[in-house]
Parts: sequence; structure tokens; C-alpha cells
Amino acid sequence: MEAAAAIVGLLFVLFVLAGVFVTVKAVKAAKRGVDRTVAQARRTVEDTTLRARQFAQPGVVGELAQLRLSLRTSMRATQEVLYGGSPDDASLSEAIGLFERLSAHGHELDDELKRLEREPDRATIGARLPDLRERLERITHSAESLRWAARDRARKFADDDLASLTDQIDVESGALRHWTRVEDATDPLRDPVPGRPESAGPNRPESAGPGETKTPGRGQPTDGPARSGATAGPSDAARSWGPTPEDPPAITARDPRTQPSYPWQKAPRTEDTTT
Repeated sequence: MEAAAAIVGLLFVLFVLAGVFVTVKAVKAAKRGVDRTVAQARRTVEDTTLRARQFAQPGVVGELAQLRLSLRTSMRATQEVLYGGSPDDASLSEAIGLFERLSAHGHELDDELKRLEREPDRATIGARLPDLRERLERITHSAESLRWAARDRARKFADDDLASLTDQIDVESGALRHWTRVEDATDPLRDPVPGRPESAGPNRPESAGPGETKTPGRGQPTDGPARSGATAGPSDAARSWGPTPEDPPAITARDPRTQPSYPWQKAPRTEDTTT
């Protein structure tokens, strides 16, 4: 009983720990979601405020708002491209490291521009604007270089994959349309078609149909003059330029006494001699 109670207590503790772990994970995930939503809402509000200030307050304040808006837009677009393509391309990890270093300079410039918005001395802001604009162009140019390089890399991989896929589809389409292959007797992969002369093979004679005479195949001896003489008439013989062929000699039976004997044959019977 004590062992059973210990096991039950241990299981209860494990269930409690699992519940606490799941609860903590859910709370952290919810907190990350809330923070992400709040940050996105804050960025949206700031971007809307900068756009409104750019058109509503011309002069130095409007130009500062335009610089901040350009910086935030360029950096956000580059961040989305790099972090979005990093799961599929591990080579972007070094580019992400460079972008994080560039982001530090971007945040520093954005904070400086934000402080200048509250500066009452407009002449000082006007004197600082050329330097700030140059820094902004350098940062945005570097961000655009990383962004377009990542996009070109992704497009190159997509084009290579599409070309390989197109070649495989062409090969498979040709295999599926095997009946459209060119009928060539020398093609070793051509399937024989029943009822056609080439289906008999290169060394097999064609089978004669009804009312047709068989044509001797390759390597089959022909009768030559005997066959031509049998089918030719008197007019053909008279029209011939060569001598008239004589009748073939009669075939006589072989004499068994003159036939050659072989070691494996039995000796001939001598009944006639004994009688």
C-alpha cells in the first residue's frame, strides 16, 4: 500500500509540474503576441504621425519627418526580406548579422532626428540637415544593397528550380507519349507493331498472304536459272541474247557401295554375298 501511495503521489506531482510548464509556456506565448501587437500598433501610429507632420508642417520639421519616414521604411523592408528568407537559405545568416550592425546606426540616427524635432532653434537644425541627410543616404543605400541581393538570390534559386522542373516534366511527357516515337527500323527501342513487315525482324522472311508468292529471305538460296526457266515461255527463250540452257541432268541414286563409311556406323549387311 505504501508503494502504491508513493506512485500515486509521484504521478500527481508530475501532472502538476506538467500543468505549470504548459501554463508558463502559454503565458509567455501570449505575452509575446501582445508585445508584438503593441509594437506593431505603435509603429503604425508613429508612421501615420510622421506622414501627417510631413504634409502639415512644411519646413525643417516636415523635412525631419520625411527623413525619419524614409529611414524606417527602408530598414523595415530589408528586415522583412532577410528574416523571411533565412529559414530557407542558411547563407543569409551573415547578411542578417551585418543588418543588425547597420540597424544600430539606423536606430541612433532615428533617435537623433527625433530629438531634433523638439529643438526650438530652427537655424541649428538647418545647419545639421546636410550631415543627417548624408548619413541617411549611406544607411539606406547599404540596406537596399542587402535587400536586393537577397531578392536576387531567391529569384535565382527559383529560376534554377523551375528550369530543372521543366526538364523533368519534358522527359516525363515524352515517356508518356511513347506512341508518337518516330517509326525507325534501326531504333532498338522501337516496339514491334503486329501486322507490319518490320515486325518479322531483319533476318526473318515475310509470310505470304493469300494470292501472293513467298519471296526468299536474306540468306535463302534461290533456284536461279531453273526457276526462271520454269516460268519463262518460248517467246522469252527466243528473245534471249544468251545460249539456250540445256535440260538439267537426271539425278541418279547413289551406290551404297561407294558411300563413305564412318567409324561410328555399323558395317553393311552381306546377305547378298553369302547367298
